[in-house]
Amino acid sequence: MMRPVRRTVIVTVVGIAAAVIAILNAVPALAHGFSSTVYANITAGDEGHIRTKLGLEYDLFVVSAADYEDDDSLFREGTAAFDAGDTGAQAAALRTHTESATKYVTERFSVTSDGQACTAKQVGDAAMSEREGVPYADLLFDWTCPARADAHEVRSGLFPDGEGYVKGTKTIVTYEIDGRSGSAALDSANPSFSTGQAWYERFREFFVLGAEHLLTGIDHILFLLALIAGSRRLREIVLAATSFTLAHSVTFMLAALGLVDVPASVVEPVIALSIAVVAGWHLWGIWRRGDHATDLETAGRGHFSLDRRGWIRLAVVFCFGLVHGLGFAGALGIDEAWSWTLLWSLLVFNVGIETVQLTIIAVVFPLLIVLRRRAPKLGLWATGVVSAGVSIMGLIWFVERLSAS
Repeated sequence: MMRPVRRTVIVTVVGIAAAVIAILNAVPALAHGFSSTVYANITAGDEGHIRTKLGLEYDLFVVSAADYEDDDSLFREGTAAFDAGDTGAQAAALRTHTESATKYVTERFSVTSDGQACTAKQVGDAAMSEREGVPYADLLFDWTCPARADAHEVRSGLFPDGEGYVKGTKTIVTYEIDGRSGSAALDSANPSFSTGQAWYERFREFFVLGAEHLLTGIDHILFLLALIAGSRRLREIVLAATSFTLAHSVTFMLAALGLVDVPASVVEPVIALSIAVVAGWHLWGIWRRGDHATDLETAGRGHFSLDRRGWIRLAVVFCFGLVHGLGFAGALGIDEAWSWTLLWSLLVFNVGIETVQLTIIAVVFPLLIVLRRRAPKLGLWATGVVSAGVSIMGLIWFVERLSAS
């Protein structure tokens, strides 16, 4: 006769597969990061002038500008060039429709000096680049400011939710003007910043940005849930979370500072695979041993030490954490020379990620422990459900991301 535990696993996997597939219809394959990210680099130009280099997601830029200016020709030419993957044709479409493209940008992105608006003029033609495998249009603008000031205000309303194409656009700003340098993160809730703002205001933006990234990154959350479901004791989840944190912090900092560069076509499928592997590890343990509930009866009692299986699990989590760190850095996308301000911004972004991660553990793990101790069989079934669902979702994402790369 089939062991009850194995029967539970099989029923769980089959039952949850249909639900997961239905959920995936509403969840994108690249499940972390923002719907779109704008990059703005601001530097001082000649006397009374400011230079801004804007990087905008090409296909989104084309459809937004075309819709904003009722320029059907830009839409046809731009989308055809995008579908063909022809960067020369993409740049040509923007060059042919410079007026529409420029008007869209300058009416949604602004620079002011002492409360007075600066006037923008595009410098040269749009150039094409690529970020995380996505085509971007790079535009350079020269802003003439009527008043001299010790600080400038930058405001971005590019690709708002109201257009209906994307939701939650972030504008990552790096600047070196007014005798100051640093970074800022803008969105619909905080659409502007001043170069004269206090240091804690800048850091608050990056803390929130890091927290939001983990909260909106369903793949990272599922990885964390897989760690929680597969941990039998508090010390196990603490060690696993610490291993994951140390690993992703290292690669996050190295990648964000430009010292490591791994393409998204490699990072994203491995992140998906990590979800399936860590969740599947727990399912395999239930299948082979069926003793998860029994172990929990003695959880927290006596001396705790890791066995060979525990050390292997930590090593696997650490290795996958290195890859997740590259994913965090890719979402932030800062392209700025080294500075202490940049370093602190990155650290605060990482602190925001860790705060949410620890909060999830502090809320979910104690509840799971209580369930396992009071109803061991139900607790075993619950972790099986979670692990099965997470593993299936990770495998489907893995296949989708491989086919998309």
